Amino acid sequence: MGSRRPVPPTESLSFHPLPALSPVPPRLVGVEVEFTGPSARRAARALAAGAGGEVVAEDAHAFAVRRSALGDLAVELDLRYAHPQRHGMTLPVRIGPKAAAGLGWLLSGAVPRELIVPPLPVGRLAEVDRLLDLLRAAGAKGRGATLFGSLGLHFNIDAPAADLPRITAVMLAFGLMEARLRREVARGQRRLERHLPPPYPPAFLRRIAAPGYRPDQAGLIDDYLAANPTRDRGLDLLPLLLSLDPERVRARLPYEKIAPRPVFHYRLPQAHPGDPGWSVAPDWNRWVAVERLAADGERLAAAARAWQGPDRLSPAGEALS
Repeated sequence: MGSRRPVPPTESLSFHPLPALSPVPPRLVGVEVEFTGPSARRAARALAAGAGGEVVAEDAHAFAVRRSALGDLAVELDLRYAHPQRHGMTLPVRIGPKAAAGLGWLLSGAVPRELIVPPLPVGRLAEVDRLLDLLRAAGAKGRGATLFGSLGLHFNIDAPAADLPRITAVMLAFGLMEARLRREVARGQRRLERHLPPPYPPAFLRRIAAPGYRPDQAGLIDDYLAANPTRDRGLDLLPLLLSLDPERVRARLPYEKIAPRPVFHYRLPQAHPGDPGWSVAPDWNRWVAVERLAADGERLAAAARAWQGPDRLSPAGEALS
């Protein structure tokens, strides 16, 4: 299982390209997909069998697939207490390896597993669908949510960390489009809608949609943290802001489970690995629509004016389509 094997893309929808951000190098995208069903060990073995690589155990519930066709993959139980060697210093209760393993087995019926795909060029995102085929063949299940929360599909998109106006524009574009995105992700199903992360607060959106809103770095961080002191948002900017100013962010959120990463953490989508026809392409393309709006200053300003206008029921849906 140590050899690399090509992972041919499955029949899937097209993956739209990101807007060019000259002169930065091509941007990469990491992907995280939650699923239920097989253990992390079994899932890792299935990935190695189909995509190549060597399975390496980190603990009883976390496995790497080293040197696969898509690089180093990871599969793990999405539970911090199952991995005390990583999170021991930040956990309210200390727990040893044996207890962590037992707790993981006890909760594995309720807590999803997570596939973590390293940053890839957009042109290779279709290969993520092939990995999902491998997991599905190994018994992976899930259709958007469990009884306890969403099954997450997260994209970690390289962000232009040195381009504050661009970051601000992407944040605004997402806020203006969020109502429409939430409707599309929930598919008209209340069981899916109720597990979506809370939206940006209206007062925050009013502030960043104001025509004269051009904050410096400290102002942007302070405004975001005041309204969104949590990673539980559809577009989570905490990793990006932490990479810009760790002291400022940690002063407000000393214990939040975040790591500094210069990425847009798009975590609104829900995973449907139990659906044989499911592809990550539609959710990826929704994100690209956000970035395209952010890159078009005139259209973004018009959308912000529409959102602030008297017709507040359908601002983004029509203006941003």
